[in-house]
Amino acid sequence: MYQLTSEQIAQDIQDLPTLPGLVMDILNNIDQDDVDVRELAEKVSRDLALTAKTLRFANSAYYTTMVKVTTIDQAISLLGLHQVRQIIISAALTGCFPENNCPGFSHLQFWRHSNLVAIVARLLAKHLKFNPVVAGTAGILHDIGTLVLVSSHSDAYAEVLRHQEEKQLQQLFAERHILGTDHAAVGEALARAWMFSEEMTHAIVYHHQPERPGAGFLATIIHVANGITHAITESASTEIRDADISALSWQSLGISEAELQALTNEAADLFVRMESEIDL
Repeated sequence: MYQLTSEQIAQDIQDLPTLPGLVMDILNNIDQDDVDVRELAEKVSRDLALTAKTLRFANSAYYTTMVKVTTIDQAISLLGLHQVRQIIISAALTGCFPENNCPGFSHLQFWRHSNLVAIVARLLAKHLKFNPVVAGTAGILHDIGTLVLVSSHSDAYAEVLRHQEEKQLQQLFAERHILGTDHAAVGEALARAWMFSEEMTHAIVYHHQPERPGAGFLATIIHVANGITHAITESASTEIRDADISALSWQSLGISEAELQALTNEAADLFVRMESEIDL
């Protein structure tokens, strides 16, 4: 077994590339609408790698429009400011972690899951009169600690995946058994190092334990969105009773079973648009 220490995790995070200042600015002002669109497009365009990834993502199966997106200005015009900001965040994050270095781990499936959770989180947030942009961004980021573990300890994480499969465990418990820590705890360390907001940090660390004191409402939204996503994508079921959601979280949202089932059905319809896989 590999028992990772807090010092090792801190070093792993220190060794990662830093997020571009533009992305940090977007994250720190994610709930603001008074953004200078032209200035945002100009800043993104200065980073050729980020521009290329943003445009590739904007033209992917999920975000596609009848018109091929060729500039950041055009992406904002066709998809909207909020959507493009979220695409920029996703594009920037994919550049921070090496890919295809861990047998059994699919980065494509990781980002697909993260984007699906973001979809459900936005649907829930709109229903609950919560900021859907913040909820969607938290959905993108909720499992970010997994990428730290996969990129920094690929052999050990391959063992996590084997153990998870053999014992039919949740990811969290397989990680704790093999590594002595889990992706939520590592995600918290990364969120603090990258100076995410406290609300976003809590959503990352508590999305499996939203009932913890001080976890916050955003953590509950992400927990429910994550449970719904797993139910739809792993069991091919849209029955909300199949979702792994804590009863307390469900109750705290104040949504009836019928309302939550309707949201789940809507999410399942949206998922169909992504079945051809997002090209990250």
